[in-house]
Amino acid sequence: MIRRTLLAALLLPLAAAAQTYPDKPITFIVPFAAGSATDQLARALGQAVTAETKQPVVIDNKPGANAFIGAQAAAKAPKDGYSVFITTNTTHAANEHLFKKLPYDPVKDFEPVAPLSKGGQIMVVNNSLPVNNVQDFIKLAKSKPGKLSFGYGSSSSRIAGEMFKQMTGTYIVSIPYRSNPPAVTDLIGGQIDFMITDMATGLPQVKAGKLKALGVSTSKRIPLAPEVPTIAEAGVKGYEITFWFAAYVPAGTPPAVVSRLNDIVGKANKSQSVANFYAQNGFETLSGSPEDLRKFQAAESEKWRKIIVGAGIEKE
Repeated sequence: MIRRTLLAALLLPLAAAAQTYPDKPITFIVPFAAGSATDQLARALGQAVTAETKQPVVIDNKPGANAFIGAQAAAKAPKDGYSVFITTNTTHAANEHLFKKLPYDPVKDFEPVAPLSKGGQIMVVNNSLPVNNVQDFIKLAKSKPGKLSFGYGSSSSRIAGEMFKQMTGTYIVSIPYRSNPPAVTDLIGGQIDFMITDMATGLPQVKAGKLKALGVSTSKRIPLAPEVPTIAEAGVKGYEITFWFAAYVPAGTPPAVVSRLNDIVGKANKSQSVANFYAQNGFETLSGSPEDLRKFQAAESEKWRKIIVGAGIEKE
């Protein structure tokens, strides 16, 4: 009886916290720069969460160091549900296979909340580059080994580029950035020659006439840009790579709060404003429980391990 009473006394504050949650502003920690696809999603999702809960959502961008900075900050945030990590496969499936040591543990340091969406990438080049398709680009790269460069600001973008190099037998210099938007800025300016980046970052520049699109990374053409062939159909057979977004909180966050947050984020993720964002950027909505995300992350980690090994990328 005493044990039951003690257990009830311990659980009561947690239950009460879940019932009143949220009663103050929520912070979305984003490990990439403002303007990145993750940032744009976080802002759209945040507006929907505010509409649902009547509480403000603050976006806290912490880019850099291969998303380590944002991941560390999220892992060390208070375990109360008011610090939510809006992130991607970069921090939670790819980094562990790209680096010998991580300053965070993608499994032990986080509680899964909800999967959000997935999407493809677009291969873009500087307008002055004398190429109009993937085959032209491959020929140019092979004629100038080590003279062309590609930029990346996320693991998805990096691995997409490394896969392309490996599968086409080209030697292209890779240049890391804190996030994809500044890399795109340099691409437009001619400091680098090509990128394979998320649609939200790359496609607007193509539509504005600032970059040329050569292909998309998905197995099928993307409805937003039906005139752009897949990289596979453009001649690199078997090429395919996608990425995903999800929400997490620090490990140790009360289960009742995680459950409540899953409900809030799940509803916001299906709101019209977020659906419009996904449609405008060619993303596919995902949904599920915290346990669904946990299993999905484990499967994706193994998938990205195989991609990284297959691309011949050695751990740094």
